[in-house]
Amino acid sequence: MKQFAELFMNLDRTNKTNAKVELMRNYFLTAPDEDKMWALTLFTGRRPSFKVNRTQVKEWAAAEADIPMWLFQESYHSVGDLGETISLILPGNGSDDSDKSLTDWFYYLSLLPGMTDEEKHAHILQAWAQLSQHETFVFNKLLMGSFRIGVSQTLVVRALAEATSTDANVIAHRVMGQWDPLGTTFEKLILDEGENDNASRPYPFFLAYPIEGDVAGLGNPEDWFVEWKWDGIRSQIIYRNNELFIWTRGEELSTDKFPELHFLSSVLPNGTVLDGEIVSYQDNKPMPFNVLQTRIGRKNLSKKVLEEAPVAFIAYDIMEANGVDIRNLTQLQRRTQLEEIHENMPVQAVFNLSPLVEFKEWSTLHHLHPTSRENIAEGFMIKRKSSTYQVGRKKGDWWKWKIDPLSVDAVLIYAQKGSGRRAELFTDYTFAVWGEDGKLIPFAKAYSGLTDVEIGQVDYFIKRNVLEKFGPVRTVKPELVFEIGFEGINESTRHKSGIAVRFPRILRWRKDKKAHEADTLESLKGILEKYK
Repeated sequence: MKQFAELFMNLDRTNKTNAKVELMRNYFLTAPDEDKMWALTLFTGRRPSFKVNRTQVKEWAAAEADIPMWLFQESYHSVGDLGETISLILPGNGSDDSDKSLTDWFYYLSLLPGMTDEEKHAHILQAWAQLSQHETFVFNKLLMGSFRIGVSQTLVVRALAEATSTDANVIAHRVMGQWDPLGTTFEKLILDEGENDNASRPYPFFLAYPIEGDVAGLGNPEDWFVEWKWDGIRSQIIYRNNELFIWTRGEELSTDKFPELHFLSSVLPNGTVLDGEIVSYQDNKPMPFNVLQTRIGRKNLSKKVLEEAPVAFIAYDIMEANGVDIRNLTQLQRRTQLEEIHENMPVQAVFNLSPLVEFKEWSTLHHLHPTSRENIAEGFMIKRKSSTYQVGRKKGDWWKWKIDPLSVDAVLIYAQKGSGRRAELFTDYTFAVWGEDGKLIPFAKAYSGLTDVEIGQVDYFIKRNVLEKFGPVRTVKPELVFEIGFEGINESTRHKSGIAVRFPRILRWRKDKKAHEADTLESLKGILEKYK
């Protein structure tokens, strides 16, 4: 655990990409293979659950530190992270007596679900007594399922590739899919080529870059394919060894969530992997994303849900054909194979080919682009005909030309401190618009879009203009106005405003506006009515 805790703390202390890669590379070179597997599990977002009650853990920590709960809560609100708060208040912390490995501690934690509350209490106190402050911090993050670290999977793949002298694209593919540290080993997953026969394993997605400047700068229009950018769930359909698998971009195996697509197992050639978008679909056209949202996260798909939010798969690429990886073929060649599969498909409504936009001049796209929302799309995807299917976000071959976000000017009314290096700064904000009664009505939360300098300035204002406190939340004097952008809007019975927006973020700080000049709820309803 000492080695992993040191890695965690060092990664948290730096924002330099190369430094993070070097730290992880050294860990993968020196740590025991079992610990490497658990580290990789955490770095790729596979956090196991140990079923502990956070309230109980708070009470046990406060009692062990011999402080009242109100003081613990104040400390928690100041630090901003529960695991770190506990590591700071525990008495005698820093004993550093344990020589257990990261793997040993995962086994230790795995015993918790079968224990009574009293046994859990003793088990956790025994762990705290053995660990140093930094190790306790990491242990607590694992204990409560809140382990997060500021490294992307791309950086993890790069570090693994350097440590094992393996091509990064190969590593990216091997860490995808369905695996866990108890069912495989580091050698089998990362080093053994035979393990890549896993039938369910998806390929890493190829991601597009936002278009830079005028689209005409891409050169000859004849060198490019253009499609609508569909607003759904990026997914891969895999049919291997007579089994069907549906993976989403978030590396979630979602085959059971889309029963409408199961018929593909009877019509796709064996050894086929398709890339595309799962969208709500009715009357031969996509439906808004908020319709699809009604079935996301549901454990049970009732007949009513399936009828009200039917789905279809819009295919726009193929990575494997007849069991052969064809990502090195050109976009034109892959499109030809994809069209052949679609042509041989029986007539049905839930498997569609993403149509190519016909154009000869870039000016045609300029004319069509503003109609994106009317076509239930986010803009255009622009793909070089000669490009291969690559890994991750690579500049030059796939571009996305999105429509400008919807936006309103709103007033900052609530704020909460962030976590990690921003634990002392107010970085999480709630925004409101004016209602008919002249009162501010909250409608969105956002925490991205400001520079570090602006965050510091907003934090300075908040700390001097707090009106009320509700736990970690502060009611702020309603003076600051921000332009809030969002990708979609729909009705919501769960929100006081009656409206929910998708992907809200701060576009800019409107220092030129006073609070009374902010937009109204009627403004939001007008946007809703237009794009309903």
